[in-house]
Amino acid sequence: MKDSLVIIPTYNEKENVELILKAVFSLAHPFDILVVDDNSPDGTADIVRHIQGNLADTAMQNRLHLIQREGKQGLGTAYIKGFEFALEKDYEYIFEMDADFSHSPQDLLSLYRTCTTDQYDMAVGSRYISGVNVVNWPLGRVMISYFASFYVRFITGIKIKDSTAGFVCYKRKVLETIRLDKIRFIGYAFQIEMKFWTVKLGFKVKEVPIIFTDRIRGKSKMSISIFQEAFFGVISMQLTSLFKPSYMKK
Repeated sequence: MKDSLVIIPTYNEKENVELILKAVFSLAHPFDILVVDDNSPDGTADIVRHIQGNLADTAMQNRLHLIQREGKQGLGTAYIKGFEFALEKDYEYIFEMDADFSHSPQDLLSLYRTCTTDQYDMAVGSRYISGVNVVNWPLGRVMISYFASFYVRFITGIKIKDSTAGFVCYKRKVLETIRLDKIRFIGYAFQIEMKFWTVKLGFKVKEVPIIFTDRIRGKSKMSISIFQEAFFGVISMQLTSLFKPSYMKK
């Protein structure tokens, strides 16, 4: 069985993708990487292929993977595709991570230790477990994000303080248990949905404090529709869990 795979979804990340790959590969732990690119018009996938071809040896080339999809299909479906790849290739620890350095690559090691040494099933890189650790976000966006997580706790009863976080480590058994084909949401609500079912299925979750830094290169993919999906999706998700308690179990 292989050890660790970091899934990095991309759409128009040519300014960041080479830098983030180098940063992850430079870490002391040998993380493999899967880039899931939604056919970026700016040539992000071409940059990844170029890096693959210029890695020093076959062993390094085998640590960098690329899936290029036909068009922009959304964050959630990109991660589902990555999860399916990780399970097929027998990875034990599977990570979600942004390409834009809002998540520090160094913090991958903390998430990894939480699932290996501390034996948690999910480790969440949390902006809110020790105050509000966000750099360079407008106050309005911080407030929306913070109160979105409060809203999720209020509606669902799960105790995670940063339910919309996109920096996560899963043990393989979590993704084997959740019915990935039933996950419905694609934006913020996808992150909430995955954490919701992880908790509902009885897995151990720990939030690990991180400092989240807004991107300095490229453009944000955030939109009002993503917030709307999260707001209404949380209610729908909670109702589903009440009336179909075994909905996500295989």
